[in-house]
Amino acid sequence: MLFKQTERKRFVVLGLDGLPYSLALKWAAKLPNLSRIAMKCSPIKAELPELSPVNWTSFFTAQKPEKHGLYGFTSIDPQRYTLSINNFEQVLCPTIFDTLGAKGLVSKVINLPNTYPAKPLRGMLISGFVADTLEQAVQPPFLLGPLRDAGYQLEADTSRGIMDPEYLFDQVSRTLDCRLKALELLWNDLAWDLFTIVFTETDRLFHFFYPAFENENHPLYTKATEFMRKWDRAIGIVLDKFEALPGEKKLISFADHGFAALETEVDLNTFLVQNGYLEYTHPAKDQWDSTIISPASKAFALDPGRIYIHTSDFARGQVDHAQADKIATEISAKLMQLEFNGQQVMQQVLTKREAYGDSPTGNPPDLICTARPGFDLKAKFDRDEIFGFHGRTGTHTVKDAFFYSSDGQQIESIHQTGQIILDWFDINLPD
Repeated sequence: MLFKQTERKRFVVLGLDGLPYSLALKWAAKLPNLSRIAMKCSPIKAELPELSPVNWTSFFTAQKPEKHGLYGFTSIDPQRYTLSINNFEQVLCPTIFDTLGAKGLVSKVINLPNTYPAKPLRGMLISGFVADTLEQAVQPPFLLGPLRDAGYQLEADTSRGIMDPEYLFDQVSRTLDCRLKALELLWNDLAWDLFTIVFTETDRLFHFFYPAFENENHPLYTKATEFMRKWDRAIGIVLDKFEALPGEKKLISFADHGFAALETEVDLNTFLVQNGYLEYTHPAKDQWDSTIISPASKAFALDPGRIYIHTSDFARGQVDHAQADKIATEISAKLMQLEFNGQQVMQQVLTKREAYGDSPTGNPPDLICTARPGFDLKAKFDRDEIFGFHGRTGTHTVKDAFFYSSDGQQIESIHQTGQIILDWFDINLPD
């Protein structure tokens, strides 16, 4: 399918990872380019759980988790009890890029989380988180040379975290520069129908320094402002390019989840241990050491709020399937009573069926927990306390995610963003 440049209908996606609607409104008064979209934005909800891989996958498949099969950062091997990081290979349904490509339409994609390792598509793709080697993060492979020449950096190094603010701010500044270099490389020939670019830098900073972006008296507020002005200029570059496009066009900009200042981390595995549902065979070698789950365990958790009943679906599981619902109900009731400094921790605890319907694909949890804003659910295997602080000051929220559409369209949740794109090109979602 060949088009003259003025005949193409074009769609542009500007991803602003982790940007809360409420925070965007505060910063819009100071940031001229953000104000171009924030004054017409609205809040939407993340899919459960409110993680980047889950929600960006819901965007690029136009499906909820029960259809695309991704429920968290990690999966557990039911035989060996080892954890592995989820990536593009765990996505169990077609992407919107596949669907558009089948109709002859071209997609160009920069820094989209959970598209690693990159797969061939009709167009070009630079993977985002959890990409770790540039060689496997690009399609087609000839992009590797120009990106290397440009010094493209896949991800900011957050290993020093809150202990070295200067380093982390410098890292995200560098990756933002890289996104703009890729933008110039992929955009300017206009040989595309869908263009997607995601700025993940806000998410990285919010995890470690979120209060600095809310409180003008914070010692890092000046540093946060310096970064936000640079980030705003990047937004302006994308918006200016969009406005200069010929022909019929549409742009959406959105975040994959909201954010809030951290009250405390809440470790669900420690909760399960203290309430007699989880036992370990020996001390963990690190926080990810799920191999220590004992056959006597009735349940265990995986990040962020996924609880699995330890039935015979797992090699060591001894819980009778007939008792699984009873155990899940008990755990749910106790979690809903959990408090921190007089505050209720959980917003809700849903069963698999309540969260994902009758026939979810993949390996969904038996319980999916959603915390109240400010509580960050974890599932480590080496902690002794339910509550604690471990180097973070911000946490994801289900509600309050940023959304903007150039034509004023409104939606309710993240998976609908992908559907908007298919609707724009008059293409039905594949069954």
